[in-house]
Amino acid sequence: MMSLYRITLVTILGVLILGCTSDDTSENTEQLPEVEHLYFPPTDGSDVWESTSITELGWNESQLQPLLDFLEQKHSKSFIILHKGKIVVEHYMNGHTESTPWYWASAGKTLTTSIVGIAEEEGLIDITSKVSDYIGTGWTSAPLDKENLITCRNLLTMTSGLDDGLGDDISAENLQYLADAGDRWAYHNVYVKLQDVVANASASSWSDYFDAKLKHRIGMTGAWVQNGDFSVYWSKTRSMARFGLLVSADGKWETTQIIPNAFLNDAVNTSQNLNLAYGYMWWLNGKSSYRLPQTQIEFPGALIPNAPNDMYCALGRDDQKIYIVPSKDLVIIRMGEPADNANFALSNFDNDLWEKISLLVN
Repeated sequence: MMSLYRITLVTILGVLILGCTSDDTSENTEQLPEVEHLYFPPTDGSDVWESTSITELGWNESQLQPLLDFLEQKHSKSFIILHKGKIVVEHYMNGHTESTPWYWASAGKTLTTSIVGIAEEEGLIDITSKVSDYIGTGWTSAPLDKENLITCRNLLTMTSGLDDGLGDDISAENLQYLADAGDRWAYHNVYVKLQDVVANASASSWSDYFDAKLKHRIGMTGAWVQNGDFSVYWSKTRSMARFGLLVSADGKWETTQIIPNAFLNDAVNTSQNLNLAYGYMWWLNGKSSYRLPQTQIEFPGALIPNAPNDMYCALGRDDQKIYIVPSKDLVIIRMGEPADNANFALSNFDNDLWEKISLLVN
């Protein structure tokens, strides 16, 4: 998967300039908390974003510099903490700036999740319908009766049953049957087919639908950059923070519901019994066990022990992070190079980082 991000920054900048104008059950019974008194930055393209200070919040200010030093040591590019939508900490390091784009990697899976929810709300798709209803049969190498078991929801929950050990290629030849859909959890790039589902159902391109239904509505900048079979989202750090704020606000921007509330509630709760720490491409803390990419081992305990139990997160390759903590009204963003070694989602860095964050945030 390393080749996925070997795109020159010059190419990315060019594209962006053009493109910018604990309950351990499968029943999603937890409700997102009521959001009150959230600040939302303007969507007019300005750089205005209100801030609040660590002193005002009564946090432990002496722990800020050790946190920033740790982030810089760990090859971070940018770091933002929002509290009730306002910026508390915003820091750029290792040659990065506020205006420099960076890739979301698999943290961007949650963008795809959100668009699927919007498309379903508009009546374009039904996530319980089979994928072949939208993109035709023969999109895998599985026998037709097995392919037709795979629903859009299976792609959202990583339960397609397709072989995850065959590499990144999502051509039909490389999407091979291993188990019936719903019987096996495995982190698989086949989720990208959901972008084709939405594009076909909306009679639009994926990027045009995304821009109209999400990006422009919350003032994000950035662009989907094609690399082989994949579209990877690149943006400035504040755009990632805008998306995190939207999700933390139950999918609402100011008074406008953008991501359907009921769908989002399902997305950030356990979606199946195989990996309790996984929703619809969101990772969930505070469960009794979890599974990770490229293994069928079930690990006991919480995903990130040092983080609050109600925290949920978007995790991308090489430590791209969106952490959302409803109980503390926090959205936290980290972009950069891998903190230690290359990784697909979770790494030791998550727990180490949360140890530092917890010392700062009361």
